[in-house]
Amino acid sequence: MTQIALFGSAFNPPSLGHKSVLESLSHFDCVLLEPSYAHAWGKSMIDYATRCELLDAFIADIALPNVQRSEVEPLLSRDGAAVTTYALLKKLQQMHPAADITFVMGPDNLFNFAKFYCADEIVKRWKVMACPEKLSIRSTDIRHALQHGESVEELTTSSVAQYLIDRKLYTKI
Repeated sequence: MTQIALFGSAFNPPSLGHKSVLESLSHFDCVLLEPSYAHAWGKSMIDYATRCELLDAFIADIALPNVQRSEVEPLLSRDGAAVTTYALLKKLQQMHPAADITFVMGPDNLFNFAKFYCADEIVKRWKVMACPEKLSIRSTDIRHALQHGESVEELTTSSVAQYLIDRKLYTKI
């Protein structure tokens, strides 16, 4: 049976903290990174297409053979609304009916998991795994550094850092 891990995040932008989580998921056949199309709790993010480009650069840099970007959320979103984890897992299970799917979340979301739509049903139908970052580097750290004109090269991968710098993302104008 194919083992799929779904790791959803804003990836606003992807960080070395995300990379440290992914490195611990090598036992899965496939790790799908799902960038939030719209944030469920209204968190401000740069546009989806740009975050996807950043994530693609990140995936290329980390070169983990089982990691790829998922593009399911935009298919499920209605009028730009957030997609629930339950709806996402249900769609992925439909797309991969024979797969064993595990929802992977960071420890910050573990504390909010009871607030997830159909949290009880998610736990009944799929595995849920809280995976702490081995490197405590957050997207917030990258955004903060860029807003203050500081280097981000120790916070994310080289291509992502260059993309952020070249396009002056997250900087105050």
